[in-house]
Amino acid sequence: MRPTPLQAVAPPLAALVILLVLWEALARALSVPAYLLPPPSDVARAGAVNAATLLAGAVTTAKAALAGFFLSAAAGVLAAIALASSRPLERALYPYTVFLQTVPIVAIAPLLVLWCGPGLRAVAVSAFIVSVFPVIANTLAGLRSVEPALRDLFRLYGAGRFATLRKLELPSALPHLVTGLRIAAGLAVIGAIVGEFVAGFSEDAAGLGILVLSAYRQLRTDLLFAAVLLASGLGLALFGAVDLAGRRLLRRWHPSEINR
Repeated sequence: MRPTPLQAVAPPLAALVILLVLWEALARALSVPAYLLPPPSDVARAGAVNAATLLAGAVTTAKAALAGFFLSAAAGVLAAIALASSRPLERALYPYTVFLQTVPIVAIAPLLVLWCGPGLRAVAVSAFIVSVFPVIANTLAGLRSVEPALRDLFRLYGAGRFATLRKLELPSALPHLVTGLRIAAGLAVIGAIVGEFVAGFSEDAAGLGILVLSAYRQLRTDLLFAAVLLASGLGLALFGAVDLAGRRLLRRWHPSEINR
């Protein structure tokens, strides 16, 4: 039996309320300096006072994260299809896709500024680099996991390479692809924030990463927490949108989603 929406959200909401109450009580009781750990009430107050700035920053970061995410989805699927088409090609190029996952984005972010210029393009490329590998790896695993008997059946009936890809391999890989996109959704926001630390924006279009740095330099820990929480909410929203789309796409035929 599927839980109702209220039953689904009640446990995490209850845990959040308990955490906030404990945080507030301990911060007050122990007299923790506000610049070290502000109580939730101070964070909420800073968020309300700076709501317009935070909202503008969230919109700026969301644009870069979405651009990087959609670019990683498209490029990741195409790369996985190319790698799955040839074992020698996979052995030659797959290690370089792993490089995208292991490269320290903070170290190469200055290069992105030199190549793309400061602003949206550099930050979007940063989000792309961070989020593309899960799409490639999961899609490739899905394409490789097709049952050999089904491949033989398609070959027996004379199906061409494109027909096999469209009617057998891609549908079989779809659950893996959705998993990769779910992971990439959160990573895209992380990549955008890290990219903003270096690439930055003009002051009238500062993203959440710039707001975090600005609040840190001013010892505005309450505002820093508010910006970080908003960035986390942005990542959760993107993940939730991808998860919802994936569930709607798979729930009628794939076992992993039928009973959710």
